[in-house]
Amino acid sequence: MQTKALPGFREFYPPDLALRSYIFRTWRAVATRYGFEEYDGPPLEPLELYTAKSGDEIVGQLYNFIDKGGREVALRPEMTPTLARMVAARANGLKKPIRWFSIPQLFRYERQQRGRLREHFQLNCDLIGEPGPLGDAEVIALAVDVMRAFRLGPKDVRVRVSDRRVLRTLLVGAGVTEAQLDTAYGAVDKIERIDRPALAAQLEAARLASTAIDRVFEIAALRGLAQVEQALAGVPGGEAAAAPLRGLVQALEAMGLTDFIEVDLTIVRGLAYYTGTVFELFDAGRSLRAICGGGRYDSLLQALAGVDLPAQGFGMGDVVLTELLRDRGLLPETPSSIDAFLAGVTEDDLPHVLALAHDLRDAGLRVEYALNVQAVGRQLKLADARNARLAVVIGPDDRARGEVMVKDLTSKSQRAVPRQDVVVDLLASLDGR
Repeated sequence: MQTKALPGFREFYPPDLALRSYIFRTWRAVATRYGFEEYDGPPLEPLELYTAKSGDEIVGQLYNFIDKGGREVALRPEMTPTLARMVAARANGLKKPIRWFSIPQLFRYERQQRGRLREHFQLNCDLIGEPGPLGDAEVIALAVDVMRAFRLGPKDVRVRVSDRRVLRTLLVGAGVTEAQLDTAYGAVDKIERIDRPALAAQLEAARLASTAIDRVFEIAALRGLAQVEQALAGVPGGEAAAAPLRGLVQALEAMGLTDFIEVDLTIVRGLAYYTGTVFELFDAGRSLRAICGGGRYDSLLQALAGVDLPAQGFGMGDVVLTELLRDRGLLPETPSSIDAFLAGVTEDDLPHVLALAHDLRDAGLRVEYALNVQAVGRQLKLADARNARLAVVIGPDDRARGEVMVKDLTSKSQRAVPRQDVVVDLLASLDGR
């Protein structure tokens, strides 16, 4: 019998689930501030939904099987194909631009490493129906503000931004042919991971001229909007290619987010369906995988679902984000599972404990008490183990006076409170918890 979770899959004990809930709450809070609405889809989809987008080679990365109805199905590895189908089904009735977000659990059968498991949760934010750079800026600003909500600043994280239109214009201007573009894109994308001679050999194998190869490396070295615009100035179509990136950077500057942004043409994104702006969000020290990645995919909804709508979006996984928060010491404290613990001094106090527990729970407080007769000291130890903020002790002498004893377990203080005032008193004490 298998006694452990499958490799690459997680078990969420209460503290782990509390952390996951904290991340989800933060994601939802920021996304809804931007006017995004939450949606979801089925975790099991037809296999062809993914092979139509990514080709048959993706099957090796999927959890796929034939179901009892004889259908080829797969656990969802990403959300975009589901999104495309759902938008297409109601495209005419949806007010544009569409602002949707989801937090799906995704599954990929791939090699595990730090920041990558075989299942993870991901914040997906997509803005559909807006072709201009303000849509791109809105999506990137949302990703940055998620980081800010986790108390991460520009010294902690950076967004590296590029544009496929810019890169294409520069490469074609350098003498790269249409047939050679994919190889050139791949070289630019891998320039920080593979040494230059090896990349040059790949470009030579694609029959790029030596002068074009040199230009590919020069283009990949461009940093900042000013350098990119200068390079585009001498290239046919350069001004038109520069305009969206310039508009994006200016919009983010107006939002006060310039310190988070770097224009970097080595950000290509491996997925071929990106058509314009692309970006990745990394920790500033680049010690982790990308925390977030996305961009503009204006042709994908047409290809997948027959709906011609421009779109942009990103995905942000919980695994790398958790690693970053841990590295920065920004994980939240383990929350208390209860607000108040009720302790009875004698067995005769139990009915009074039960009555007060019910009153407090009706008022919305999280309350626990011992389920068998035991000494007060032992009950208060359980209150500490539950990380309770308050303890309420009920004993014969207190009852005779019409009172209970409220103990603040943080400050180690205590006070007598009339029984009829306990609910109001505890609510006031816990206000803002």
